[in-house]
Amino acid sequence: MAKSFSNRYIFIYSAVLVVVAALILTVVAVSLKPAQEKNQQAETKQMILKTIGVEATRENAAELYAKHITEADGYYRFDGGIVLPLKGTGLWGPIWGYLALDRESTVVGAVFDHKGETPGLGGEIATDKFAARFIGKRMDTQAIHLAKNADHSNPYEVDAISGGTMTSNGVTAMLAKAYDDYSNLRKEATE
Repeated sequence: MAKSFSNRYIFIYSAVLVVVAALILTVVAVSLKPAQEKNQQAETKQMILKTIGVEATRENAAELYAKHITEADGYYRFDGGIVLPLKGTGLWGPIWGYLALDRESTVVGAVFDHKGETPGLGGEIATDKFAARFIGKRMDTQAIHLAKNADHSNPYEVDAISGGTMTSNGVTAMLAKAYDDYSNLRKEATE
């Protein structure tokens, strides 16, 4: 004969189960937070180093970063120039990156990433192929912008992402913001 449970028993059992699961998840999340933050810092350092041509692993990123990068005024400086941090919004969420400029404001390295852009479309910003489009472009008198059928001889134009209009617009907007900040920094340095 099957044993039947009352609704009250089922409700109490379910509530206890939910509370126990929530406690376990909270303990796991709190205990993993330091490792997550350490990994995130290592990834940021790897991205910055990549813009200046230094390949790093998660294990040696901190050491190489200390050797090649100094931080000042919210910027990352390396022997030969500056790395501009980039933050913006794509189609599905945050996009970010770093742009390394030499002393003449010519791009010597770039790296981009995203939280949730569409693979094969806006997600293309995270590829080395996309980042390579920026090498040799300039950020001296105006911002670099993405354009359909870009004029490759124009030092301020980069090919937009085919099928990724919103992400391309987001990249252009974050480059414009970085240019404004960089222009203000350069102006302060000459005053």
